[in-house]
Amino acid sequence: MDLAALKALKPSEYQDAADGYRATSEMAGKAGEALDSRISAGIRNQLSGETAKAALRELKELSKDFHYAAAECALAGAALDGFAFDMAAAKRKLEAALEDAAAAGCTVGADGSVSFPAGGKEVDGKVPEGGTVRVSTSPTDPTSAALERQAVHMHPNPNFGKAVGFADRIGDALKEATDADTKWAPKLRTLKADDDLVVSDKDWIDVKSDTAGVRDAGKDYFDSLPRPPEHDDPKKNAAWWQGLTDEQRSDYLSAHPDAVGAMDGLPATARDQANRTVLDEAHAKARLDYDAWLKKHPEPERYQPYIDPYTGSMPKGLSVESQEWKDWEEARKKVWGPVGGMEAIEKRFDYTDESKRPYLLGFDDKNNGRVVISIGNPDTADNVATYVPGTGTTLSGIDGDIHRAEMLQDRASLTDPTHTTASITWLGYDAPQGLLTDATDAKYADAAREPLSDFLTGIDTAHHGPVNSTVLGHSYGTLVAGETLRDHPDLPVDRAILVGSPGSGVDHAKDLHIGADHVWAATARNDLVNLAPPPAGTLAPLNPMAYWRLFNDHSVMYGNDPISDEFGGQTFHVAPGKLPGSDGLMPAHSQYWEGDSLNNMAKIVTGGNP
Repeated sequence: MDLAALKALKPSEYQDAADGYRATSEMAGKAGEALDSRISAGIRNQLSGETAKAALRELKELSKDFHYAAAECALAGAALDGFAFDMAAAKRKLEAALEDAAAAGCTVGADGSVSFPAGGKEVDGKVPEGGTVRVSTSPTDPTSAALERQAVHMHPNPNFGKAVGFADRIGDALKEATDADTKWAPKLRTLKADDDLVVSDKDWIDVKSDTAGVRDAGKDYFDSLPRPPEHDDPKKNAAWWQGLTDEQRSDYLSAHPDAVGAMDGLPATARDQANRTVLDEAHAKARLDYDAWLKKHPEPERYQPYIDPYTGSMPKGLSVESQEWKDWEEARKKVWGPVGGMEAIEKRFDYTDESKRPYLLGFDDKNNGRVVISIGNPDTADNVATYVPGTGTTLSGIDGDIHRAEMLQDRASLTDPTHTTASITWLGYDAPQGLLTDATDAKYADAAREPLSDFLTGIDTAHHGPVNSTVLGHSYGTLVAGETLRDHPDLPVDRAILVGSPGSGVDHAKDLHIGADHVWAATARNDLVNLAPPPAGTLAPLNPMAYWRLFNDHSVMYGNDPISDEFGGQTFHVAPGKLPGSDGLMPAHSQYWEGDSLNNMAKIVTGGNP
């Protein structure tokens, strides 16, 4: 970049352009949400048939277009802010060099050269003449720097040394501007859609790549912003977010969606926006991985002739599924699982009732996955219930756990229509997967205590007023909830509900620090958790039916049984539940979100007594 161009450049014009892209991003985001929440949801709720299905497919694609445009425009805004920051820094250096040169009596030419006046001690009766120094850059290697210093020292005119310094500073500023232009031009060129009208999975992979490019190129710009707290302290997170301007928040969110989405204490709207981008990127990758798997593992023949094991004959017309196909189908479902879980989350974005608007407060597809989703806005709701699921919970099977939150929110709204309720599914930890293996180890709960504590503190921090907060633990989730309350005496939680509990990590309800009368527990009579084994290592593993015969009711692993008199808390009525049978070994363990149990939990969540 030459001198005239940098002098004429106005960084504010690029900042204005960034504002325009941000406004476009916001409009696109709102348009996409309107399509999902009002138009598509309205069609789905009121119409049926092939025409309605076709319309919904087209609207879904249009919604993707808007969301993609919102993400890319927000990145364009951040990139332009980063470019303007870099160019403004270069221009300030140039202006300072020009001002200092003029004050020293030097003249700067159009090419950046510096002319200096005569000066210094007379030599043979003459003052050393002035001259001109070509524009240069500060030497970076020691040898060049030493030669420049030697030349300045040997020159009879002291103004020569000043001119060399000004020429170096001018050259440095021009180089910095040129480098910034070279760095940002390709980044901005990539922020555009391809030449079709379909937002594909590959397009979302490109968004992730674009995000990394803007983040890396804009390192100096982002480093100039107030730094986020190093540790996940909800109150410090909130203070940091509030200290940013709207433009800075938008830029940071677009370049660091994974970080913003995971920050407890930030507004639910900001976390939701960030996590939806993370979800879209992860969903696209998972679908591409699934398609690649299908290509690599073609489906084998599903059926083969039935062979009578006794006669060896093959009765005509009888066939069975082949073992090869069964193995293939099991592997396929495992690969598809995370995709299905993500689609279960995305289908919640079609809503018509604002009180049931979903907010994605956390998402990570690594390992078994982590999902935190609220039905209703936790920042404004009068009541907030945080459900902690237990053993076997994964991203792949998150649909059922979200449905539990939906049912509780719906029932709470009917129970107390004068107050609003937000119902959260918090899979913010690595849940144990094996009933008689992992679930007998408290290490999963131990690792979840701080994350759950930070989340609950964050809910209180981000809330716009007083909030009635309830923690609802189910199965192993009761241990997570119990340990968290036990180890954080000042946690902003008003009530706890423990259902199907193998123990909450304490012997007495008062040890949860919210008052024993605010701790409610229930376990169905036919729930096999009543027969939970003792901690790992005290008995050889037995199957559940063996425990059924071996143990008396209410033998639990982690402290006194929450429904026992010794525990000292409150209990509420639930149905006995189904006995083990054809629908599984533990049907009663999953029946707390129906009937009297659901009604009673809704009463507790809304501040009443069952």
